Amino acid sequence: MDIKKYFIKRTTITNKALKVFIKALQDVPPILQKSMLYSLSAGGKRLRPVLLTATYEIFGGKKEDVLPAACSIEMIHTYSLIHDDLPSLDNDDLRRGKPTNHKVFGEALAVLAGDALLTNAFTVLGHNAETGKIKEKNVLDCVRILAKYAGAGGMVGGQAADLGAEGFLQGKKLSLRSNKKLFNAANDLLNYIHLHKTAGLISASVEMGAVLASASPKDFKHLSNYARSIGLAFQIVDDVLDVIGDKKKLGKKGSDARNKKLTYVSLFGIEESNSHAARLIAEAHDELDKVSGSVKAKTVLHEIADFIVKRDK
Repeated sequence: MDIKKYFIKRTTITNKALKVFIKALQDVPPILQKSMLYSLSAGGKRLRPVLLTATYEIFGGKKEDVLPAACSIEMIHTYSLIHDDLPSLDNDDLRRGKPTNHKVFGEALAVLAGDALLTNAFTVLGHNAETGKIKEKNVLDCVRILAKYAGAGGMVGGQAADLGAEGFLQGKKLSLRSNKKLFNAANDLLNYIHLHKTAGLISASVEMGAVLASASPKDFKHLSNYARSIGLAFQIVDDVLDVIGDKKKLGKKGSDARNKKLTYVSLFGIEESNSHAARLIAEAHDELDKVSGSVKAKTVLHEIADFIVKRDK
């Protein structure tokens, strides 16, 4: 299959649904709605909604059944990007080739737009209990999953650890490999950051798709392992692209080195980082092979795993 065409089709569907949900929110100041839609409409692969719908389809469901859930996770992802770009965090001017939200609307409104996307994501997720296709208990379980991976023990916690790790390797690079204790500490911190900051929402996407489809505990476990592996691989590739990628294709300047971030590249180098990503993708394929359900639908998740390590943006 042509995974790029698949993404384009799914992205179009998600984008239309996102606009409908945001415009349906009541009593929203026009400038706040405009700021929310600005970042939601800035482009992107919509990886997380695609993963959620593709996982759901493995067990015989239709993507339309879970569009509210798919949109809710993209809203949370977008809020995290708005806040991540703020001057108090990464201080980035560009996101997906366009001025970041705070550059267009000001820092205060950007913060509020992010807050609104985060909060109303759960409003949108709740709509999945109204479709008649999904069990209400499954939607409630998804609320727990999404809050877990987005909150203090998930993405926000990873962001906090990432902030605290800035400058961790400063002045230590030459002695890092000879100092096993220091190297292990850096590696543990790095894994915590990326498992929570990046892989968390990817795990949430797959796990929510499985829960909405009432997948068995065995299938859920294998899918969760698959998601964890591709989530970490995604971040490794991001770290590599931040160093060697085409900034025009990436749509951002690359702020990791400027902010003295602890990354896979800063710890392992480019070649070893790429090898690690490849191993993780191989593990993801193995986990996915153990999942029951539609072979055709599982092919999509296999293709997404390969796409993650082959992408250039």
